[in-house]
Amino acid sequence: MRCTPVQTDVPARLDRLPWSRFHRLVVVALGITWILDGLEVTLAGSVAAALQTSPRLQLTAEQIGLTGSAYLAGAVLGALFFGHLTDRLGRKRLFNVTLGVYLVATAATAFSWDFASFMLFRFLTGAGIGGEYAAINSAIQELIPARLRGRIDLAINGSFWVGAAMGALLSVWLLDPEVLSPDMGWRVAFGSGAVLGLVILYLRRFLPESPRWLMLHGRPREAEKVIEEIEARIVADGKVVLEPVKATLLLGETHKTTMLSVARTLLRAYPGRTTLGIVLMAAQAFVYNAIFFTYALILSRFYGVPADKVGLYILPFAVGNFLGPLLLGPLFDSWGRRQMIVTTYALSGILLGLTGWMFHAGHLDATTQTAMWSVVFFFASAAASSAYLTVGECFPLEMRALTIALFYAFGTLIGGVGGPWLFGVLIEGGSSGEILWGYLLGAALMIAAALVTLKLGVAAERKPLEEIAPPLSSR
Repeated sequence: MRCTPVQTDVPARLDRLPWSRFHRLVVVALGITWILDGLEVTLAGSVAAALQTSPRLQLTAEQIGLTGSAYLAGAVLGALFFGHLTDRLGRKRLFNVTLGVYLVATAATAFSWDFASFMLFRFLTGAGIGGEYAAINSAIQELIPARLRGRIDLAINGSFWVGAAMGALLSVWLLDPEVLSPDMGWRVAFGSGAVLGLVILYLRRFLPESPRWLMLHGRPREAEKVIEEIEARIVADGKVVLEPVKATLLLGETHKTTMLSVARTLLRAYPGRTTLGIVLMAAQAFVYNAIFFTYALILSRFYGVPADKVGLYILPFAVGNFLGPLLLGPLFDSWGRRQMIVTTYALSGILLGLTGWMFHAGHLDATTQTAMWSVVFFFASAAASSAYLTVGECFPLEMRALTIALFYAFGTLIGGVGGPWLFGVLIEGGSSGEILWGYLLGAALMIAAALVTLKLGVAAERKPLEEIAPPLSSR
C-alpha cells in the first residue's frame, strides 16, 4: 500500500517503445482469447444441425438457442467474477486462471451425455472466456503504445474470426460421416479447443505483469524492474536506442477499488462514457450473438445446406469479419475514434436491414446470403471491436478490468443472452417474415448506437491511457 506520493514515468516509457518482438508476443499469447472464442462460437453454430441428429442429444432448435444463451450467461458471470479479481490480484495471475477454466470446460463439453450436461459445460466454457475478456483486454491496452492502440486492439478483437474460420474448416472435416460417426464428430470438435489452449498456456509463461498495474498498486520498484526488462529485450532484439522520456505521473495514496467507488466513477464522473459503453456493447452483442449462433440453422432450414457443409459457408463470412477490423483499424488511430465508430455502426445497421429484406423477399440463396452477410459484417466486426476498445480505454486504470467486465456483462445481458433464444424461436416458427423482424431490430440497434456515438464519442486516438482517464490515485 502506497502512502507517500510517487513520481513515475512508467506510462511514458511504455508508450514510446517501438513495435517489437515483445509486442508480437503480447498479441499472440493474449490475443488468442478471441481466436478461442471464435472457435467455440463457430463450432457451436456449425454443429447445430449435427446436435439435432445426434443419437445421444437430439436437441431442438430452441434448445440449441438456449445453449447459446447459456454460453453467454456464463461469459457474463465469468467476466464479472474474474474481472474483479484481475483488478485486485493482477493481470498475469488471472489470465492463466481463466484460460485454465476454459480448457477444462471445453474438454468436458466433448463428453456431454444429454441436454442438461451440454448446457452446463457450455456455461462453464463461457465463464472462462468471459474472464479472459477482462484480464486480456486490460493487459493488452496497458502494454501497447498509445499511437498503435486502436489498430492493434481492433486487429486482436477481429482475430475472433481467425478462430471462426478454424472452426468452420474443422467442422467440415469432423462432421463428414465418412470421417467420424455423427455422435463423435461434434465431440472431437469441442475437444480441439482444449489442445490449442494448452499451447497458449505455455506461451503466457513469458509475459510479465502489467507495469501499469504494479505502478498503481503500490509496487513501483517491481514496475520499474519490469519496464527495464522490457526495454532491455527490445534494445537487444532491435539494436535500437530508446530516447529518454520527460512526461511523468504523480501518484498519491493507492486507491482501493470497491463496487461503490466503481459505481460512483461510472455514474458521477463519467456518465456520458457509461451510456456510450452500454449502448455500443448492447447493440453489437445482439446482432452478433443472435445471428451467428443461429446462422447454421438458417442455412439448413431455409436453404437445405447439409450439416457437414455448413462450415464452407461460414468460412467466407469469417474472412469478411476478420478483414474489417484489420483493414479499417488504422483509421481509428488516424481519422479518429468517433468518426469511425459512427461510420461502422451506421453502415452495418443499414446493410443488415437491407439483407434482412432481401432474405424475406426470397432474393437470396445460400451463396448470395453468405456474400451479403460477409459485406454487412465487414463493417459490423470493426464496429463490435471498437466497442471493446472504447470501454477499455475510457475509464481509470484501477478499475479497468472490472469496468470491461461490467460493460460486457450489461451489454450482453441486454443485447446478447436473449438474442440466440429469440432467433431460435423465430426460426422454429419457419416464417421468413418473423425472422425479418429480428433482423430489423438488430439494424435499428446498430443505427441508434451510431447516433449516440455522434453525441457522446470520445477522441481517444493516440492519447496515453492516463490522459484519457486519469488514475483515481493520481494527483
